[in-house]
Amino acid sequence: MSVEKTVLDMWAALSARDWEGLKSHLAEDCIYLDVPVGPTAAAKGPDDIVKRLKIGLEPLASYENFTGLLVVDGVNAMYEHHEEWHWATGESAVLRFVTVHRVENGKISLWKDYWDMSALANHAPPSWMEDFASADMSWMYDASGVV
Repeated sequence: MSVEKTVLDMWAALSARDWEGLKSHLAEDCIYLDVPVGPTAAAKGPDDIVKRLKIGLEPLASYENFTGLLVVDGVNAMYEHHEEWHWATGESAVLRFVTVHRVENGKISLWKDYWDMSALANHAPPSWMEDFASADMSWMYDASGVV
């Protein structure tokens, strides 16, 4: 499977919140790093990455990823795209991303999201940060010095 197809198929699964489909595109030792949060709050492995993603995405009334520019260089890909988040309480946010992926043997082995956290914090419901702070954090992996 090509790097491009692996990346786009993974994002299609995430956009559909197809958690098992998403996991099928991740290497067993894949590291997910939300760059604005920092390397001490990374996630490692498909199960923990999904736990991490569900904290933000599962409570949403709707979530969609919109494709953009994808540049591939060997096993590395840079993907410029955006997401739209909608809460049941009426709030919504447009989040613009540049994501860096490394794809090895048909699986994503590194996933780094670069985005503006204030774009989310300024538009999310007031309870959003409280809900995040009280979530299961068993997924946390310190990727300092690894990524």
